[in-house]
This record gives sequence, structure tokens and C-alpha cells, in this order.
Amino acid sequence: MIKIKKSWEIPESEVTPEPLYLRRREFIKTGGLIGGALLLNPLAAAQASIAIGDYQKKAVSLDEEITPEDDATSYNNFYEFGTGKDDPKRNSKRFQTDDWEIVVSGECEKPGTYGLEDLVKPFPIEERIYRLRCVEAWSMVIPWLGIPLGSILSSLQPTSKAKYVAFKTLHDPVRMPGQQRSVLNWPYREGLTIAEAMHPLTILSVGMYGKTMPNQNGAPIRLVVPWKYGFKSIKSIVGIEFTEEQPQTSWNMASAREYGFYSNVNPEVDHPRWSQKRERRIGEIFKRDTLMFNGYGEEVATLYDDLDLNTNF
Repeated sequence: MIKIKKSWEIPESEVTPEPLYLRRREFIKTGGLIGGALLLNPLAAAQASIAIGDYQKKAVSLDEEITPEDDATSYNNFYEFGTGKDDPKRNSKRFQTDDWEIVVSGECEKPGTYGLEDLVKPFPIEERIYRLRCVEAWSMVIPWLGIPLGSILSSLQPTSKAKYVAFKTLHDPVRMPGQQRSVLNWPYREGLTIAEAMHPLTILSVGMYGKTMPNQNGAPIRLVVPWKYGFKSIKSIVGIEFTEEQPQTSWNMASAREYGFYSNVNPEVDHPRWSQKRERRIGEIFKRDTLMFNGYGEEVATLYDDLDLNTNF
């Protein structure tokens, strides 16, 4: 049998040697770096119970320049902390995520309330370098740290009735001051088909740039679906529900004409108020062509073989 390597996998020669990996705690204690990537966040203990320190650099997908960390953590869409691009970083400084819990419900055999560590700890954390394309035509390349969503969902044992997976963000207007304004119908909601959720490219991310997830980027845990527009990658998740019917999603509820349920990156389907054919990578002056499925078409296009992407945008 011939095994065809996935485009996001790296060769064995680039994997950290086992002796070096086994000595990782020694390096961490002495302030050393493993592969230039293991840099611990001094706020990690206050932010979440998942400590970023051990992860596998085994799933790198791009040969593109990574967006500078300062840009990726200071130019954000996270309306729970404000609608300006610099609001999330400024307004989330005191946001505490310790003792974080996620409620699992719906069509599965293992519903319940799970502590973040209980839900995530059984699975190895991987580094994945993915493009992030936002509907406003800006993009980044970010090294995410996370777990394949499908692994976590499989452990919850969805039933045959589970056709979709719905997600909810924390609703707490005191801790998230942007929710004091009726910009959206809070809490923030998103959803995927079960096939999209189980796809190996879809991850639940707990960090980026070798560190615990910053508050402004969705601490302590967020979704990353690299072939969809950024608003599908819901942040600060507190609810996962397996459903038989297509779930409501926040931006579709706010404006169905502008934001469809699928929201795949598609240069041929314009937003009603602007074109999606071009994008500007953060830090660059000139725009570049937008790639179909954000460049992940080889991996995900078959998910939509029977779907009219002009209608199901």
C-alpha cells in the first residue's frame, strides 16, 4: 500500500530528535529554546490550566513567512472586547480563564461539563502553521498550537444523529465589556457540519507562537478552521453541542445576506459590500490573489462536491 503524505505533514528529518525532546524540561528550566519555539508565557498559570511546554512540531503546512507575533496579537477581531482592531488587546488584559469549563451536550454518548484540562489533556498538542483569512480582506500566517478537533469529538462519542457541531463563546458582559453593546446577539455562536468538524485540518487551539493563547486571540481555547473566513473560528469556547439540525450562527443571524453558514474562502463569491478576489497580508503593502479555500482546496474540496458554493456561501 502506498501512503500519500498530506500537504501539512513535515518530513521525519525535521522532527525534534527524541533525546532532545526528552530533555525538554531541562531546557525550559534553564530558559533554553527547543527549535526556537518553546517560549513560555509568564501569565499562563493565571490564564488557563493548560501549560504550553510540550508539543509536537509535526504538522506544518506552509512555506510562507510567518506573520510577526506582535502583529498577530495586536490586530484582532474579537467583538466581545470591542469592535476596533486594537480593542481586544487593550480591553482583555484582566480577563481570567482559570477553572475554565466546557459544556458538552446534544447527540453524543458522553455529555457533561468538562474542565479544560480534562477535555484536552489526553491528546498531544501539535504545532500547525495555517493561513488565517478574514472577510475584510486581510490575512496572516500563524503557528497555532492545538489538538485535532476530530480526536476530541470522537472521544465524546457522537451518535448517528449528530450531523452538525455547534459552539458557543462565554457570555459575561462584566468580563467581556464588548458584550455590553448590542453589536451581535450574544453569546457568539458558530457551527460546522460533522464532516468539517472531523476533518484533520480542523483544530481546537490552546496557544500560538509557542505560548499559551493570548486573551485577545481567544484564550483559553478556540477553533481554527483554516479554509474558512476567520469569523468561523470561534474564540473562548464554553459550549460544544452535537445537533441533528443546522445550528444558528451569529453572523448569519445578524445578516444572512452577507454571511452564510459555510463561509468558505472563495474569491468568486463577493461579500455584498466588497470583493473577495484580493487580500492584504498583514505587514505587506500590496495585495495578493485570494486562494480558493484559502489554499487548502486539495484537502477539503471534496467536502463540497454536491454543494453549490455560490448559493451555499
